Amino acid sequence: MKIVNGMLQQARQIASPNFDTRPADCSLQLLVLHSISLPPGEYGGEGIAQLFTNALDATEHPYYQQIHQLKVSAHLLIRRDGELIQFVNFDHRAWHAGQSSYCGRENCNDFSIGIELEGTDTDAYEAIQYIQLAAVCRALIDYYPGLSAEAIAGHEHIAPGRKTDPGPGFDWPRFNGQLVGEI
Repeated sequence: MKIVNGMLQQARQIASPNFDTRPADCSLQLLVLHSISLPPGEYGGEGIAQLFTNALDATEHPYYQQIHQLKVSAHLLIRRDGELIQFVNFDHRAWHAGQSSYCGRENCNDFSIGIELEGTDTDAYEAIQYIQLAAVCRALIDYYPGLSAEAIAGHEHIAPGRKTDPGPGFDWPRFNGQLVGEI
């Protein structure tokens, strides 16, 4: 994996308008893992990209009526088949974490990169997703000096009680083993 000027060269690029600049003198220190599927529990459609680009049609699915007006994004999506889609330059602040805290520090969007895995809290993730996620995280850790393998958290960890993803379907030991090259 190669990052050039905040862009992952192996990813398809779809620009989201849902980002802004990070606070001055704010270095990246956290990778946040999320899960998403749109409609919920369905994979492979365009709902995620439509949500992150403010193009979700509220009439396409009843669930979309609840979320179509949200202004959210993530830096990167890893689809079930391993495809990588980048929505926001890693140097910018994507709107992925919401109200959050990590090690006593509030507003995780300021100092984190958000990576979405196409999935649900309870479904097992695909082997290729773990492979791609580990490779992306290693590339990010190599590119950004403030990031480390010890500073990777789930959305559930930075917003407990409010968020549950990536959930029990995510195999942390498997991911950590792949991250350090044991698996």
